[in-house]
Amino acid sequence: MAVLNELATQSYLLNSSRSIRKLLEQRWFVVVLALMLTGLGAALTGVLFKAGVNALGSWRLKLLSELPAWAVLPALGATGGLISGLLVAKLAPAARGSGVSHIMAFLQHRAVPMGLQVGLVKLIAGIVAIGSGFPLGPEGPSVQMGGSVAWQFARWLKAPVSFRRVIVAAGGGAGLAAVFSAPIGGFIYVIEELLHSARPVVLLLVVVTTFWADAWADVFGFMGLSPTAGGLDRSVGFQLAKKFDPDVLFLSIDIGYLIALGLVAGVLAEFYCRYVLAMQRKGNAWFGDRLVLRMVISGAVLGGVYACLPDGFSNTAELQHLIGGGEVGISKALAIFVVLFFSTGLAAASGAPGGLFAPMLTLGGAIGLACGDWVEVLTGHVPSTYVFAGMGAFVASCSRTPITAMFLAFALTKDLLILKPILIASLASFLIARLMNQRSIYERQMNLEIQEEGKKQ
Repeated sequence: MAVLNELATQSYLLNSSRSIRKLLEQRWFVVVLALMLTGLGAALTGVLFKAGVNALGSWRLKLLSELPAWAVLPALGATGGLISGLLVAKLAPAARGSGVSHIMAFLQHRAVPMGLQVGLVKLIAGIVAIGSGFPLGPEGPSVQMGGSVAWQFARWLKAPVSFRRVIVAAGGGAGLAAVFSAPIGGFIYVIEELLHSARPVVLLLVVVTTFWADAWADVFGFMGLSPTAGGLDRSVGFQLAKKFDPDVLFLSIDIGYLIALGLVAGVLAEFYCRYVLAMQRKGNAWFGDRLVLRMVISGAVLGGVYACLPDGFSNTAELQHLIGGGEVGISKALAIFVVLFFSTGLAAASGAPGGLFAPMLTLGGAIGLACGDWVEVLTGHVPSTYVFAGMGAFVASCSRTPITAMFLAFALTKDLLILKPILIASLASFLIARLMNQRSIYERQMNLEIQEEGKKQ
């Protein structure tokens, strides 16, 4: 049976490639226009998402400077959960959660709502949820928004179904490329996770879309739409925008340490996946279809938890900056890991429109930083690549995409020397995580959603 399914899949991919090549020959203008519009749309929604989250988050931090945290954080969390939950429940239920599992389900030919309404609700509801205190990231929503925009453009242009599937995946990768300034990471993610295909015509369409989206994200950042976007300067043009600039020293002795780091990160990442999924099952059992109540209670609980913590923990973006810059010690790094481990799992289980890639990077970086400090204390050797290797390793274990994880972590530094240590740790973590469970967190979330839908029918 497995062989027959594999042959059927190969036959479908072959026929799909032929139909796309035929479309390129007969209606090349439609293909080019769809790619350009998809890249532009994915970049615009991704940049607007980040700008909205930053603006609302800054207002939240300003309130914290004027009022006590115990009054601000629970109230904002509950209010954000209420508004975001109502938007999703009333206008586009498919906009709940990270969005990656929805795109994966669509690419597996399941009936998943797509289109501009889903993308717009994801945009606004995600800004409200994350900006009000849900410790999630913009990348999952950007994948879904990019895919939804791509689907709508392909539908308007009356493109064939086989092309729509490819352009939706390309739009998802474009969204990831835009928010991370990682066009290679977005391109690899489409091939490695979404499409599982490396046919030349598919590669061409995806690479054009992701790099085009990244270029537009830099342009929008230059125009002032996003204060965090970079890569374009008035005097010198496009340039590399580094979020961190570490001193990278990669020695042969580091290989063994990096493999050990990968094993630790892989085990912890698999526990994290199981925790997130367990929380989602509990949430489904307790609340059922009452998404608004679920998000209100989750937002209030998260706000209450962060109100009891030191001030710095309420700004998750700043936590990643501290970890990436190596500005905290072992105890603070472990504290950040524990807090984000449990709080992001609760936030994801609430159904809030937000992604897990950014929290995964911070979690992995915290483990890398703590392990690096331990190595220094025990041996005197200072492994300078542990933070970013830990980031890649944790993402690789959760998403089961080691190459994508390598390029996402690399995008933070743009230092080619750091690719090797990240890849070593990512492969080690990927292998140990695969021994524990072959499926990624997104595949398991998709199956969980399918099971819940089956219970309702």
